[in-house]
Amino acid sequence: MSDVLTMVEGHAGRIRLNRPKALHALNHAMCDAMLAALEQWREDPAVHVILIDHAEGRGFCAGGDIRMIAESSAGDGAAARAFFATEYRLNHRLFTYAKPTIAFMDGVTMGGGVGISQPCKLRVATENSRFAMPETAIGLFPDVGGGWYLSRLPGRIGQYLALTGARLDGAEMLALGLATHLLPAETLDAVKQAIAADPLAAEAILSDHAMPAGDAPILSQREAIDRLFASDDFEEVLAALEADGSDWAQAQLATLRQRSPLSCKVSLKLLLDGATMPTFEDEMRQEYAVVTRIVQRPDIVEGVRAVIVDKDHAPKWDPATPAAVSDHMIDRIFAPLSPADEWQPY
Repeated sequence: MSDVLTMVEGHAGRIRLNRPKALHALNHAMCDAMLAALEQWREDPAVHVILIDHAEGRGFCAGGDIRMIAESSAGDGAAARAFFATEYRLNHRLFTYAKPTIAFMDGVTMGGGVGISQPCKLRVATENSRFAMPETAIGLFPDVGGGWYLSRLPGRIGQYLALTGARLDGAEMLALGLATHLLPAETLDAVKQAIAADPLAAEAILSDHAMPAGDAPILSQREAIDRLFASDDFEEVLAALEADGSDWAQAQLATLRQRSPLSCKVSLKLLLDGATMPTFEDEMRQEYAVVTRIVQRPDIVEGVRAVIVDKDHAPKWDPATPAAVSDHMIDRIFAPLSPADEWQPY
C-alpha cells in the first residue's frame, strides 16, 4: 500500500497520507507523490478543489522523516538536503496553487504537517488537533515556512511557540488563525463528501458544521508571552523568564534549558527575518540555506538520539550554552547559498 493515496472523487482531488505507524510523517517519496498529484490536477478541468487529510490511524502528520535526516546528517547530508529541497517545493506549490486547497488537521499536526496545512486556503481543526513546531528539541528549527507563519501570529506568540514547541489544541488554533474552522471529527467524512460534490459551497459547508470555538487557554497567557518573549535576543528571553517569579515563567525556562541553544537562536533570527520576507519563495530559499548548514552540525544527530532513539531526553548540545553561540556563527548559517546550490521552486 502506498504511503500517499491520491484519487479524484466528485470534483475533488484527494491527497490522503497513509503512513499510520509513523503518524503519517513525510518522507521523500511522499512529497514526490503529492507534488505529482498537484501537477496532474493543476490543468484538469474536472478537479475544482484539493482535499488533504490522512487515511487511517491517529494524527494528521507528525512531521518529517527525522530518523533519515539524522542518519544522513551523520554522513554527508546529501539525502537530507534532497528531502528538504523537495519538501519545500511541496510547501511552495501548495502556497501558490491556483485551485482552492483544504487541509483537515484531525490529530497531531507538527513540523512537516504544519508545512502542508498552513499554505491551504481552508484549514480545519477538530477536538483531536494538536499543533506544534517542536524542532528546537531535536536540534532543528521551525522550517517548512515556519519563519513566515509564526512571525505573523499575534504579538510574540510565534516566538514563544518556536522556542518552546508548546502544543495548541483546536480552539487555540482557531483563535490564532492557524485554523479557519473548528469541526467535530465525526462530521468530517460527510463534510468531505459534500465539498467534493459542490466545491463552490466549501466555506458554507464548513461553517454549517462548525462547533463553538470554546476557550483558547493560550490567550490567557498572552500578556505574559508578549512581555517575557519580547526580545529577539535569546539570552534576554532567558533573563526575563529568570527574573519573573511566576510558575508559568519558570516552567518555560525549564523547557528552554532543554532546547538546543543554537536552534533557539536560529529560530528567533528566522522569525525576525520572516516577518518582512517579500515572498514565500524568498522564505523557503532562506530556510533551505539555513537547513543545509544545520544538517552539517552535530545537534540534529544528538537531538534525535536523545528524543527519538535512546529517549533519555538528555541531549548534549554543541555549542552547549547560549553564550557559546556567536553572532558570527548565526550569520554564517544564514548566509545565502551559491547560485548553483540555492533552492528553487518546482
